[in-house]
Amino acid sequence: MLSYPVPARAASVSAGMIVAVPLELVASPLKSGRDLDGADRSALVVGGTKAIGTRDDVVFCKVVVVADAQVRRDGQVRAKGSPVHHATLGPLEAAAVPGVVSGIAEDAGLDGRFVKGERERLLARAFMIRVIVLMTLMPDARLQDAVAALAGDLALVPWAKPWRPASARAAGKWRSALGPAPLEELRDTVLGASWHRHQGEGCPGAVTVGKSRPLKAGAIDGTLIRVPDTPANRAFFGSVGTGDDSSPFPQARALPVTCCSCRALFAIPHGPAGTGKAAAEQSLLDEALRDCPVLLAPDWIWLMDRNYHGAPRIARMTERTHVLIRLKSDIPLRRTSEILPDGSYRAELSGDGVTVPVRVIEYFADVEGQDVPEMFCLVTDLMDWGEYPAPELAALYRWRWDGSETALREAKAPLRGAGPGTGPMLRSGSPGLARQELAAWAAGTAMTRGVILAAARTARPARKGRRAGLEVRPRDLSFARALRAVLSAIRLGHDRFQALTREISGLRNVVDRDRHRARKSKSPSPFPHATAKDTATRIAPAIITMANAPA
Repeated sequence: MLSYPVPARAASVSAGMIVAVPLELVASPLKSGRDLDGADRSALVVGGTKAIGTRDDVVFCKVVVVADAQVRRDGQVRAKGSPVHHATLGPLEAAAVPGVVSGIAEDAGLDGRFVKGERERLLARAFMIRVIVLMTLMPDARLQDAVAALAGDLALVPWAKPWRPASARAAGKWRSALGPAPLEELRDTVLGASWHRHQGEGCPGAVTVGKSRPLKAGAIDGTLIRVPDTPANRAFFGSVGTGDDSSPFPQARALPVTCCSCRALFAIPHGPAGTGKAAAEQSLLDEALRDCPVLLAPDWIWLMDRNYHGAPRIARMTERTHVLIRLKSDIPLRRTSEILPDGSYRAELSGDGVTVPVRVIEYFADVEGQDVPEMFCLVTDLMDWGEYPAPELAALYRWRWDGSETALREAKAPLRGAGPGTGPMLRSGSPGLARQELAAWAAGTAMTRGVILAAARTARPARKGRRAGLEVRPRDLSFARALRAVLSAIRLGHDRFQALTREISGLRNVVDRDRHRARKSKSPSPFPHATAKDTATRIAPAIITMANAPA
């Protein structure tokens, strides 16, 4: 009988591969002869091999899993183990730190009040960690939907012990048994890896400022995330907007630290909403400076909005890194120099017994056909006006919106009720599980950004259009469409990372179009506007004019 030659080293087989088998060689191993659609469930087997000819009937099979076989007396062929021991987040884990979830799961303890013993057939620690991450990336999905999506085709395999997706109640108990610690460890590991990757390899199309000593740009800004209105959540998180805590939902406040170039997340301290935005975000910035000192790198400049963090904090940051901060009009400055040749001037920023020397950049940003009477006032610790001219720093500041607001809008899209909605964004009814969910959301978002970054690095430049022949940047690729491709790969069990990044590299955004609106929109409105006045879009470059004439 003719057969295909077998190489000295057999080809490796992994999930997602397609295998071609002649139809007549596929047979049932059952000795009883019962129909495979009946009560007995067994895998089919291949009876032999021969060369495949044109027009032969061939069965194309997708490899779902490679596992040890268990053959019963009646001939049934089943797989040992369970889907919970084989399911992974596929491309997300490959883009982050391979093997990190399994390593964390080995050391994770389970609260015995919720899960008794170590029986892991329907659920397991590593599987549940992955489920929690996956549920934060699936809009409006129930917890059991995330379980089924993670298992994917593994649920169709005839396992030695029958497996079915765990119920919402069982999955909820496992969430409580795990607690927030394993997910927070995963978040810290993934975000740390993202930071070190940017420090080492950087990212395509990095946003920088400086001539001989370029600085990479990052952004720091706060955001609110609504949580379910339970007594425990309201007591812990509180709410903003009213003095009597009568807001419809409690809110968690977070302070994401992101990259302006690719919107990657580096840190996300969070806590209760607090009674005041300024005080709450100042506390979170203190936490970031204490727990993530590596972010205070000398080759970065951090862009911050008008929520003034105080002279002592600015002084602590500028000891090791650089800042570019927009000031409110009521923050006093004491001028200490004449107008410099680039239109900036030196001054002192004081408060709480601390005085910080700064350089002040004042400018106007005008768009054709739009009146913008407001003057922008930026302060920075970069005193060398020749190396870092004021017009370049003014042009750099616009990237704060891209690094913070646009990045947050994309990251919040998978959360339920994101935008100007009326419901909670998270589903956790207790502060501990809310911490767990926030950590999972941060890890999942960072992993997705990692896949997009890998896709950008291997993408081919466009052959035509405005970006023809230019390097592909991560912000040129669609986050929403990339996330859908990642979720599809997880459901189908594909672990071919290069094939996925090749697909994502073609999902291009149209960017840098100089589009402007009279009013910024952080999220799409659920209702049509009454008039087109506020939504009229202008396509024109923003012209920066220095407020002070150079000396």
